[in-house]
Amino acid sequence: MSSRGGSPGRGARSGSLSRSKRQWLRADLGSTFPVSQARGRRETWSDQDVAASLSIQDLIEARGESLSLELLTPEVSLKRDFSDSDVANSGLALAGFVDRFPAGRMQVFGETEMQYLSTLPPDVQAERLIGFFSRDIPAAFVTKGLDVPPVLIETASSQGVPLFRSALSTKDFFRRLKPYLEVVLAPSTTVHGSLADVYGVGLLFMGKSGIGKSECVLDLIERGHRLVADDVVMVSRRGNDVLIGRGHDLQRHHMEIRGIGIIDVRALFGIRAIRQQKRIEVVVQLEEWDDKRAYDRTGLDVGEMEILGVATTIVSIPLNPGKNVTVLSEVIAMNHLLKYAGVDSAAEFDRRLRTEMAQVEEYLEEDYE
Repeated sequence: MSSRGGSPGRGARSGSLSRSKRQWLRADLGSTFPVSQARGRRETWSDQDVAASLSIQDLIEARGESLSLELLTPEVSLKRDFSDSDVANSGLALAGFVDRFPAGRMQVFGETEMQYLSTLPPDVQAERLIGFFSRDIPAAFVTKGLDVPPVLIETASSQGVPLFRSALSTKDFFRRLKPYLEVVLAPSTTVHGSLADVYGVGLLFMGKSGIGKSECVLDLIERGHRLVADDVVMVSRRGNDVLIGRGHDLQRHHMEIRGIGIIDVRALFGIRAIRQQKRIEVVVQLEEWDDKRAYDRTGLDVGEMEILGVATTIVSIPLNPGKNVTVLSEVIAMNHLLKYAGVDSAAEFDRRLRTEMAQVEEYLEEDYE
């Protein structure tokens, strides 16, 4: 029950609002705390992606011993490049089904394929193998140290396909080869910025040259956080949606600070101040303050930057004198951890604000004075 001009009755509204709250909420809330409906801006990193490739010779030099490989076709050149990180079993192709043959992938002959091949008449064997090796195959491997029939070696050699035998089981062979290929052949690009590990969150600092990216990261290092890369960040995509950043081998763990020069972070701060690589989780865009731009003040207008096809959260920090960018960066990292744990402070505040606004609107509808 309510009286004219009075406050809502206690029984009708257990959560009644004080006069000060009503006056505050009746003000132009949209301009003070905008309840944002925006989806957030979306940017794309425009630097050209690098299509990685690897030669069979480089693969053997890097992983030949680990894969226990023996070359069965020494007369065939190993300078064959490939770019597909997948490795295929050759079973269906040996059976004659080649409509969906995975061209460009390395092929593996396991025990099942070798047993099936041995059941075929010699003329059918030769026909199937010629049809198999005449396709785009960078290399072929026989696992478990199995005996290899001469027809298999001769056909691979005649078609110019390197053939290897591995002492590993098929399962172990795949387990050792695929992770290496996924790393080496991952889509990659380079980004001008600085990458740091802040509370376990990978922050990629971007912005125009001289705006203070390196200085901000240096301050973070002094506060106990870790440098991954400065100036040039080499970014690769793992799987479908994971971005990994690392520094160039030549300048790894070195920083260029204007007025000081090149510094060795590991020598100055110790091993605790560096790490080799880190997943990129948030892009921190440093930019000069623009009076004409309306900056997000609620945290609801979340932007994204697309790098190598992966959408990554981007937070813009407008710079003006007296702003502590280091502390803001730490807050960005901690806020990201909170969101990962299911706590979204901005969304929770927005929910409470909407609830109180709805209560005021309901009260004002009954105020007939």
